[in-house]
Amino acid sequence: MITDIATIIWKESREFLTVRPGLRGGWTGLLIILAAFGILIPLQSGPGWLSAPTTVLMWAWLPFILVNSVVADSFAGERERQTLETLLASRLSDKAILIGKICSAIAYGWGITLVGILVALVTVNVSNWNGALLFFPTLIGLAVFFLSFLVAWLAAGIGVMVSLRAGSVRQAQQTLSVAFLVLFIPLLVLPLLPGELQVTVQNALSGVDLQQVIIIGTLALLLLDIVLLATAFRSFKRSQLILAGK
Repeated sequence: MITDIATIIWKESREFLTVRPGLRGGWTGLLIILAAFGILIPLQSGPGWLSAPTTVLMWAWLPFILVNSVVADSFAGERERQTLETLLASRLSDKAILIGKICSAIAYGWGITLVGILVALVTVNVSNWNGALLFFPTLIGLAVFFLSFLVAWLAAGIGVMVSLRAGSVRQAQQTLSVAFLVLFIPLLVLPLLPGELQVTVQNALSGVDLQQVIIIGTLALLLLDIVLLATAFRSFKRSQLILAGK
C-alpha cells in the first residue's frame, strides 16, 4: 500500500504547482507568503521575535491557510474535472487514495511552512548578526515544529471530509473559510479591541504557564487529528462517490 500512497502523493504534489496553480496564485503567491512570513515580519520584530509566544501562533496559523488552499480541490476538484470516477475505478485501495490525498496536503502546507521558518531564521541572523547564531528557545522551537505539523494535519483532515461531500471546489472553499474563521477568531479579533482591553488580555496571557499550554494544546490537537482521520476513513465510501460523480 505504501507504493500506492506514494503514487497519490506524487500525483497531487505535481498538480499543486503545475496543473492547478490558479487555485493558490502559483509560485507568485508562494513567494509573497515566504516574503511576508519569512522576511518582513521577522525583520520588523527583531531578535525578540524568536522567543515571543505569538511566534508559535503565527507558524501554527500559516499551515492551516496553505493546506486549505489546496485540500478543497482534493475530491471536489476531481469531481469537477470528471476524473474522480477514473481515480476510484483504479486498482488503488480506498486507504491509499485517502491517505495519499491527506499526506500530500500536509506535505504541501507543512513543507512550505518549514521553508518559511528557515528563511525567517536566516533573516533574523543576517539582520542582527553579532557573532553568535540566533535560534528559537527550545520550548518555542519544539512548539513551532510540532504544532505546525499538527495544524497542517488538522486542516487536511477537515478539508478532505468537506471536499468529499462538496459539489464543487468553490463550495468546499467556502465551507473551509467558515471553519478557519471559527478556529482563528481570537487571532482576528484581538487587534480590533480597544487599546486598554488589548493590554488587559495580553497581561492575562502573560501569566499563563506557556509550557503547560503548549503541552495541552499539542495533545488536544493530536487527539482531534486522530479522530478526524478515523472519521474520514469511515466516511470514504468508493461506491457512493462513484454514484455521486455521475
